[in-house]
Amino acid sequence: MPIAPVFDADLLRRYDRPGPRYTSYPTAPQFHDGFGEAELREAAAASNGDPIPRPLSLYVHVPFCTSPCFYCGCNRVITRDRARAERYLTHLYREIDLTSRLFDRDREVIQLHFGGGTPNFLSPAQLGEAVQVLRRHFRFSDARERDISIELDPRAVTAGEIAALAAVGFDRASLGVQDFDPDVQAAVNRVQPVDETREVIEACRASGFRSVNVDLIYGLPRQTREGFARTLDTVVAMRPDRLAVYSYAHLPALFRAQRRIDPAELPDADTKLALLGLAIDMLTAAGYQHIGMDHFALPDDELALAQARGGLHRNFMGYTTHADSDLVGLGVSAISHIGDSYSQNPRDIDTWQAALDEGRLPVFRGMRLDEDDQLRADLIGQVMCHGAVPVAALERRYGIDFPRYFATALARLAPLAADGLVRIERDRIRVTARGRMFLRNIAMCFDRYLDPQQPGERYSRAV
Repeated sequence: MPIAPVFDADLLRRYDRPGPRYTSYPTAPQFHDGFGEAELREAAAASNGDPIPRPLSLYVHVPFCTSPCFYCGCNRVITRDRARAERYLTHLYREIDLTSRLFDRDREVIQLHFGGGTPNFLSPAQLGEAVQVLRRHFRFSDARERDISIELDPRAVTAGEIAALAAVGFDRASLGVQDFDPDVQAAVNRVQPVDETREVIEACRASGFRSVNVDLIYGLPRQTREGFARTLDTVVAMRPDRLAVYSYAHLPALFRAQRRIDPAELPDADTKLALLGLAIDMLTAAGYQHIGMDHFALPDDELALAQARGGLHRNFMGYTTHADSDLVGLGVSAISHIGDSYSQNPRDIDTWQAALDEGRLPVFRGMRLDEDDQLRADLIGQVMCHGAVPVAALERRYGIDFPRYFATALARLAPLAADGLVRIERDRIRVTARGRMFLRNIAMCFDRYLDPQQPGERYSRAV
């Protein structure tokens, strides 16, 4: 049975420090410009040589938004010029052509996700064309578990457009909501009526989408316990299959749009903790299972089922059911995880386009993982996805003596064990119900690149 998280405000205050979200290990700050196109080609060739070819997961980044949401820290371009989409797609198709040549045709695509930005800045016809281009260059699986998903802005999509997306093959959608309180929406420049969002969810279901996810954020300006409770009630009544309840990270030095937020309107630390506790209590009471971090799912959703059978995975797209696949990122700023490597495209469109105009794969940084990186990535993935460190299994898999190899990490973990966040057993380290809210802190103990006492402000805070 899944373990429901226990909310402990005192412990949350104590462990609320900056740290990675571990959508990768090593994390993106460790990428370097010594990894480029040649290294990516080598990594892809090596992955083709695996005895059993791994399937592929494709991620396509669409950076455009018509207006800024002030809380956003994503890589996006604010524009109302729809002509920019055509220019972007021209270069995206060049990248698809170049990238597809790296992989043997017997490697099937098991997952495709469009993220952003606002992917539905593209019209349904343009999205359909992009999917068809991908299908011409890659071999898509016909298995039932294949996913084609998209992030949607409910303010900019109609029921007819959703039906058109379903006809193309899209079967999962993720909708940004953040908060339905009008004062909060005004403060973050995202006015989004409840009825509009409900209609989009109903249209997704009517069109045969297998899953709908809703994103919420706690810690936004002008949020109150009463207002967030109303938002949670409203969303629960819509019964999305999955929910993500993110902590707002106020980093105005990094994200220009956040400078439009008045810091005096942000909830204080105690109120923010109360909002988190409220979300946990209300979602658990409504029958949602805590998957990990800030994600919840209904018991019959494929995320929950994957976790139950040990097949849950975490990557740059968040939690996913496709654990054993190589991730191929396409578009500006996209990140790939191919074999034992990470690589990232340029974060600005001009540099990305210039590389493609020259016929080059647009890689500007990355890294090759050594044996220690792969071991720790495996371990941290187990913590984030399954709330445990399988000590005996890791010893067999990597030929190590766990207590000796991880002596420093276990010393870092000791205070967390003393606080009841983990239980250290002979063959396994288990995250307790009290520790479910501290997966990032637990993982940080095993991160050799990070001083858990001084992780730096490049990361968001754990709470």
